Amino acid sequence: MFRTSLRALAVVATIFALINGAEAETRVTFKAAKSGTSYYQMAVQIAEAVKAGSGGDIIVTVEESQGSVQNVKEAANRGGNYVFTTPPGLAKAAIAGTDQFAPKDPAFDKLRGLFPIPGITMHYVVREDSGVTTFADLAAKRFIIGKGSFGASEAEKNFETFGLAGKVKLVDVELSSAVPALKNGQVDGFATAGSFPAPNVMEAAAGLKVRLLSMTDEQIAATGRTKQVIPAGTYPGIDTDTVTTSLPVGAYTTSDMDEATAYQLTKIFWEKKADMAKANPWWNGVTPDMLETLGAPLHSGALKYYKEAGFTLPAGQ
Repeated sequence: MFRTSLRALAVVATIFALINGAEAETRVTFKAAKSGTSYYQMAVQIAEAVKAGSGGDIIVTVEESQGSVQNVKEAANRGGNYVFTTPPGLAKAAIAGTDQFAPKDPAFDKLRGLFPIPGITMHYVVREDSGVTTFADLAAKRFIIGKGSFGASEAEKNFETFGLAGKVKLVDVELSSAVPALKNGQVDGFATAGSFPAPNVMEAAAGLKVRLLSMTDEQIAATGRTKQVIPAGTYPGIDTDTVTTSLPVGAYTTSDMDEATAYQLTKIFWEKKADMAKANPWWNGVTPDMLETLGAPLHSGALKYYKEAGFTLPAGQ
């Protein structure tokens, strides 16, 4: 009977340990981008780094997304442990209630910045045998830009700016279909937005001769974006520099996230960044001065870390 009681006590102790362990584990949802893109891959890397850096106390689940606009809009209704990526311009627009976020929703006043991540670089990929060497050559060509993402809206806007609106035959499918369609000859090219080297562009260039379209200085000026050069050799078979545009990107949450979790996410990101860069060099481009680009108030937990670590804070923080 004594032994039975001891076994019963051991079972109860085990149950309590499991319960306490479950309670100690914090689960975070990270909404990034479509699978196969550089930003989805970044989110997976961050999730792995957070699990390792927290000793398993914080588990990050990466969710596929239709794009940055969806990421921001979901922040109005998701719980506190929601992290997402977006260009700062969309965060600013949501807070102000302009553009896609009009009329103003007070829920977006809770948006908070955590840390910057590599910027978005526009890629315009075409088959080498398509005969397309300039943007003007895209007229009457079958082209995929995807749906609902920053890359899709940016490509559509640029086509209009370059006088190609209604001239390019846009194929109404998801971006995930772009590489198979390109390799099968069903389309002549696709546009994608991501840090280089972008996984879907690497996939396209593997076993197929492709070309990246470059913008002229006049075209770059017309976009209002920052000039970005993708160095020769970044992708297989592309041995010349590609001139295109880029946009900063950040990781955000809302003020509903508790301070301890935001602190840990921010701290682990910066402490693990060098390790992540060993696998993907795009992390080398993220520097502390990029905090200035976030365009939203820093979360109090992130702010606590930055003060402790001696970061130079954006004005007003």
